[in-house]
Amino acid sequence: MNRILLCFALLLLMGCAESKKESPTVILAGEIINPTSDYVILYRGDVIVDSARLDNSNRFLIRLDSVHEGLHHFYHKPELQYVYLEKGDSMQMRLNTLNFDESLIFSGRGDALNNFMLEIFLANEQEEEYVASIYGLTPIEFKQKIDSLRNTKEESLQDIADESGISEQAYELARASIEYSSYIPMEAYPFYHKKRSGDDKIPELPENFYDYRRQVNFENEGFIYLRPYYNFMKYHLGNLAYMNCRRECDTENEKFRNQLHYNQHKMVLVDSLVKQPELRDNLFRSVAVDYLLKHDSEQNIKVFMDGFHRLSGNNKHRSEIDSLYVGIKRMQPDKELPDLMVYNVDGEPVSLKQISSDKQVVFYFWSGMEPGHLKIISKHIAGLKVKHPDYQFVGINLRTEQPRWKMLLETNQLDKEEQYWTDNFEKVAHTLIVYDPNKSIIAKDGVIVNAFANVYSSF
Repeated sequence: MNRILLCFALLLLMGCAESKKESPTVILAGEIINPTSDYVILYRGDVIVDSARLDNSNRFLIRLDSVHEGLHHFYHKPELQYVYLEKGDSMQMRLNTLNFDESLIFSGRGDALNNFMLEIFLANEQEEEYVASIYGLTPIEFKQKIDSLRNTKEESLQDIADESGISEQAYELARASIEYSSYIPMEAYPFYHKKRSGDDKIPELPENFYDYRRQVNFENEGFIYLRPYYNFMKYHLGNLAYMNCRRECDTENEKFRNQLHYNQHKMVLVDSLVKQPELRDNLFRSVAVDYLLKHDSEQNIKVFMDGFHRLSGNNKHRSEIDSLYVGIKRMQPDKELPDLMVYNVDGEPVSLKQISSDKQVVFYFWSGMEPGHLKIISKHIAGLKVKHPDYQFVGINLRTEQPRWKMLLETNQLDKEEQYWTDNFEKVAHTLIVYDPNKSIIAKDGVIVNAFANVYSSF
């Protein structure tokens, strides 16, 4: 009788577990300490799935009746992070925006994989300095070090899989995160080794150095928004473009380093290798943005754009790229500054043209969301003021609530007469082409002198 009751109980438990697994409902709830926005927005790819407003206790709840299982990300302006969702998941998350990634933790059904993915993300960040320090090793030694890092993470993943019984799809995603993270420094190695060693040429590599390339999958829809996968694709295509051109083109006088020529090679590779529509569009966009921000000559840029439209004419990012192209043409030397309004410390609107006087003005940019960058750039600007008294240095703040901006002016002892704030980051970024945190714009009498200067290398 006891055996019969035990079997019956086990069957009931198995039935409950199965019903939880088959339930299509997904719950993602949590608490955000020191919130920087009123909302949490859930995305799959670049499509909004749902959103939730924080309550008076800074808590939120997103309930989905069904879910497209796989990788998602949540956005709490201006930060985002992964979350992997499957049917039946019910998770709580907690984070502090002052230490966003490091403080994030998941609990509940579905937490094992998400906490592991977060650990891998943080481990990759922490390893960056170490990996940078070993680029001087021989190819064989370097490969051994990278393999060792990857093997340790894969062993941890296997432990999680054995203990928690994660799904095959979830396991494959986590393994891809580990593997493609390890492939990135392998693609970068020849170039960083050359720089580190001071050699004139990139090193000769063992035949098995790029063996992992046989496993590269250009068509996995579930990996498209996985950062290691996407970043690997960019490194890989850049490497292939360089090597193919070096082998097949006239490289006398290093013509393969010409930006137009090099990026034309990259577009041809995307066109020939990548058929998955979304990844294809995203990679074409990456090549275009990267090239356009190099501010090549107007003639070369037009040649590039003609090629972009020919190879990726129906790209879903086409309007963005065309807008960037138009914006760059408007930001050429001797053209007027755009009619863009910012606000002074008294809350009064001021145009960039008003700020640009007969003295040369250097506009630089900073965000309250990046306190480390603010400290470094403020110190550097202070030095430039002494070195270049003939320039006026003006800071424009982005992505910061106005009260916090004013507080940062006080705590960092910034000259309030030389600091301005904007409430529309997207408009300023797109109009002034602010993609690089160290970008600066030099102007005089409301006319552009150099719209693509760098606060560290241009003075």
